[in-house]
Amino acid sequence: MPELPEVETYIRELAPQLRGRTVTGAQVFWPRTIAWPDPETFRRLILGRRFVGFRRRGKYLIFDLDDGRSLIVHLRMTGELRVRLGDYAPDKHTHVILDLDDGRRLVYRDQRKFGRFWLVEDPAQVVGKLGPEPLSDEFTPEVLARKLAGRKASIKALLLDQSVVAGVGNIYADEALFLAGIHPARPGGSLSAEEIQRLHQAIRTVLEQAIAARGSSLQSYAPPSGEGSFQEQHRVFRRDGQACPKCGAPIQRIKLAQRSTHFCPRCQR
Repeated sequence: MPELPEVETYIRELAPQLRGRTVTGAQVFWPRTIAWPDPETFRRLILGRRFVGFRRRGKYLIFDLDDGRSLIVHLRMTGELRVRLGDYAPDKHTHVILDLDDGRRLVYRDQRKFGRFWLVEDPAQVVGKLGPEPLSDEFTPEVLARKLAGRKASIKALLLDQSVVAGVGNIYADEALFLAGIHPARPGGSLSAEEIQRLHQAIRTVLEQAIAARGSSLQSYAPPSGEGSFQEQHRVFRRDGQACPKCGAPIQRIKLAQRSTHFCPRCQR
């Protein structure tokens, strides 16, 4: 967490709050949050910069600035970005604060401290190796077939590989495989053309549904404007022992690619 739908929700909800705002102050309380450049250079370069563009690549938020640089943020497990009032007081989980010219503050908190910031001239320095965006025209069944051809790793592990398809993580891999009727332990290279077609469509369908619901709010994640609701539509994820919504068989959980994996043993043989 968060995955593509959650990051897409973040960027959509932060954009109207930050568009045109200028950074008037910068504080870094946990230096390791700044992956590039060093924290002091980060502070110097971000001061006076105006937010002009907002986009997402995979699980990364990209904020384009008026000097041509981009601020890239990866929330990892527990990171959160919020626009707060100017009197916001940092707590022990507050790692970065950017003061804005309207008196508010862009606040980054992260209990686990895994999230990272980059301030770069070219976003490809950070996101250049990612695979295709699953909701773009670039992502076709033929592209997915080429990515899976000859691969012996499980299809679940391959969907988690960000060079195969960008932005899909544990939740949406499980949900897409269930919708496509494919067992998560199947070697990726064993899928037929018809199964790849089903999986391609399932990935897009699940992600679009999740974006419409503003993502899945689990554990510490919630988008800026309140919780998402896609967790209420999960068909298999974290439903082990419960009845499959299609056939009624108990959902099972196994470990694949070091991640808990949920599936229906009857619908996904």
